Amino acid sequence: MVPDLSTGSDTRGLVAYLFGPGRRDEHTDPHLVAAWDMAGAPDPGSNPEVTYTNLAKRLDHHVDLRARELGGTKPAQHVWHCPVRTAPGDRYLTDAEWADVARRVVAATGIAPEGDEKGCRWIAVRHADDHIHLLATTVRADGRRPRTHRDGQRAQQECRKIEAEFGLRQLKSGDLTAPRTLTGAEHAKAQRQGRQTASRQWLREQAYTVAASVRTETEYFTVLESLGIKVKPRIGPETGDVIGYSLAAPDDTNADNAPVWYGGSTLAPDLSINRLRERLATQDVADRPQGLVGPAEVWRRAESAVRTARTVLDSDDDPAAQGHLDAFGDTLHNLALAAKGPARSELQAAAMAFNRARRSATRANHQAATALRQAAKDLAHASSEPGGIAIALVFAALHLARAAAKWHEQRGHEQQAAAAAQAGSLLQAEYERASTPVLADLARRSPSPKVAERYAEVVRQALPSDADRILSDTSWPALATTIAKAETAGHNPRRLVAELGSERELKTAKFPAQVLVWRVTAQPNRRQSAAAMRSNSSGAVRSSTTSPTVSAVISSQAVQWERHRRGGR
Repeated sequence: MVPDLSTGSDTRGLVAYLFGPGRRDEHTDPHLVAAWDMAGAPDPGSNPEVTYTNLAKRLDHHVDLRARELGGTKPAQHVWHCPVRTAPGDRYLTDAEWADVARRVVAATGIAPEGDEKGCRWIAVRHADDHIHLLATTVRADGRRPRTHRDGQRAQQECRKIEAEFGLRQLKSGDLTAPRTLTGAEHAKAQRQGRQTASRQWLREQAYTVAASVRTETEYFTVLESLGIKVKPRIGPETGDVIGYSLAAPDDTNADNAPVWYGGSTLAPDLSINRLRERLATQDVADRPQGLVGPAEVWRRAESAVRTARTVLDSDDDPAAQGHLDAFGDTLHNLALAAKGPARSELQAAAMAFNRARRSATRANHQAATALRQAAKDLAHASSEPGGIAIALVFAALHLARAAAKWHEQRGHEQQAAAAAQAGSLLQAEYERASTPVLADLARRSPSPKVAERYAEVVRQALPSDADRILSDTSWPALATTIAKAETAGHNPRRLVAELGSERELKTAKFPAQVLVWRVTAQPNRRQSAAAMRSNSSGAVRSSTTSPTVSAVISSQAVQWERHRRGGR
């Protein structure tokens, strides 16, 4: 059950909408189900002689009195509006049940506390099976304004209680860090235009993806504009600095054919200019040291940073953990950008789902997650996708998403825990799709029984407490092949297995051999690294494959922009 509060100043206009046919004739049988006084509240829905003005005047009675006392000045934004909607699949509620819901919500929000005869005048209008609209004028009978501080949060809390008592779908409690929900008008507009996604949601997704990829504030706005998104910075009158910004989607206009603007903070709290500046680097791209980094190394660093973030969630440093979760959100977006083929859509869905899990009421320490965020940004500009290492990164991300769900759950962050769990499910599906043929091929190329037994003894010596589980795992033949390849690449098998097997997930993993397969796969080839160092010392020069460019991000978004422009979004 979802309440959605807003305020305005036109009582009659809202009454006319609630009792009218709707914008697409979707209002059927609009009528009052509850009011401050059912005997004294005119009902245009059941009495054709009652006009919208009649009802509006009765609602505004105390507002008008107060206005006369103030010399003709009405309180600003004195109209309180709160639709309350059941979730899809919920049972049908009778008018009497909706009346109970209405009375409880206006009481909980401070509009009309139970037993308070001086409360505000209000009505509840039903014109569909699944929702009602609450309308109130926020001047009490004694001339005072109601105490509606944090009314949205109190409405949510009361709705959670109603869901439990009425046997409705139990939604997750929020902490005021969720982005603003789409309005019915936004849904209707997208439907009329044949788009799958409303402009606000589409802009939010693009802003998150671009912010994850770029390194500076200037580049953020440049890339957005290159995608066809209109950008309007808000300049401080005294300093001349950018103090905010708004975005408008391509071809999205209002009745006057002007762009429909959405402020960064209205898209999502962490897309405000101040939150973005906390995360974006101030160092210019051209000033970054390039170094000798190959494509595979970019993926290895990202995989290592994700595994390190997993250990941070076990610490007592909540700000650092929150900082890593936010950086992990960037990692998922950039992993989707770097992926090819069918993996991209699944990983994009996981990144979008995790957006809700990357923020909570805990203030993030972004500096603590610098390594993960840097690895994520390098990943967005990686030039190729090395198959096995990419799967290793997805596998590490899957475990971090699960750990994030647990971390949020332990702190009572219900919406964030659900979002992280959803992202984990999507990552699990992509991991299974990508890993199944690779594991089968590794198992097919398993070394001879004599060599495999030698590696089995390595496992027994390196991980005596976990050896039996590893060797009985169906993925053991694939792990034997992986260890053999690592030995060929210059690693000491026993030392490598002991080091990689010491991390936490191995103890609780259902398939511990799979865990080791991907950890070993993500290790660098020591022989190749040594050869590269010798080549460099002799004067050879290699260019960095991770030099970030705006065009790299633009090309990765071009398909989504074109779908939006055509109306497919």
